Amino acid sequence: MSDEFDVGARLKALRQEAGLSQRQLAERAEVPHGQISMIETGRSSPSVASLRRILGGLGITMSAFFEPDETPRAQVFFRAAELTDLTGHLGDGVAIAQVGDASAHGLQILYETYAPGADTGEAMLAHEANEGGIVVQGEIEVTVGDQRTVLGPGDAYLFDSRAPHRFRNTGTGLARIISACTPPYL
Repeated sequence: MSDEFDVGARLKALRQEAGLSQRQLAERAEVPHGQISMIETGRSSPSVASLRRILGGLGITMSAFFEPDETPRAQVFFRAAELTDLTGHLGDGVAIAQVGDASAHGLQILYETYAPGADTGEAMLAHEANEGGIVVQGEIEVTVGDQRTVLGPGDAYLFDSRAPHRFRNTGTGLARIISACTPPYL
């Protein structure tokens, strides 16, 4: 994927292709109308949670959003450079890369990186899936429903993704997680 990926232009093109006004998309995605305008004009970078919610209003995944022309391959092994960047330039200190074609396998494997203080957004995530992961570097605060804890290297989590959840780096260095979600969410 090119370093020049324009989140706002891609969102605008998909919205127009779907025949929706900014207001209609905002209503479908249950986000403020102004948020769509700010993203499309490049005046705001959405959080992972916000972008996922907006794309849900269009009925597409983040994977399809960032790699629209990617054709599935029967690839078995993946070098680091071959992972699909699902975050583009969201500007929130979170980088998420996916292994292969998640929809073809019904399993999404992610390599997540959180800068100090970065998180998935103030809005809690919730979706139809199960997910789990292992922290491989740094510290990450995981909130699931009314439970919250800080996990370090070697610590893990596993939960029903319908429970509202959030990830936040509370440490001073990078936090990295290897996670899986089924069925695929992003």
